[in-house]
Amino acid sequence: MPKKILTGVVISDKPNKTITVIVERKYSHPLLKKVVKVKKKYNAHDENNKFKKGDKVSIIESKPFSKNKRFQVMENLKQ
Repeated sequence: MPKKILTGVVISDKPNKTITVIVERKYSHPLLKKVVKVKKKYNAHDENNKFKKGDKVSIIESKPFSKNKRFQVMENLKQ
């Protein structure tokens, strides 16, 4: 099974070697036929602490680093 790759914006870089990324997705509601926006936060491993708040990044699913960290930063996307 392929690993999930998500793109989002860094909203926090306070913890050491960790960033919090908010990922927004849109889908059509099955009954109401309205486009719904859903946001979810993910903790991602950032080994060198190089990503800062506001950066647009791509994260990939990986082995668990801690209780809540299941993703690793793949690359920085240009804004």
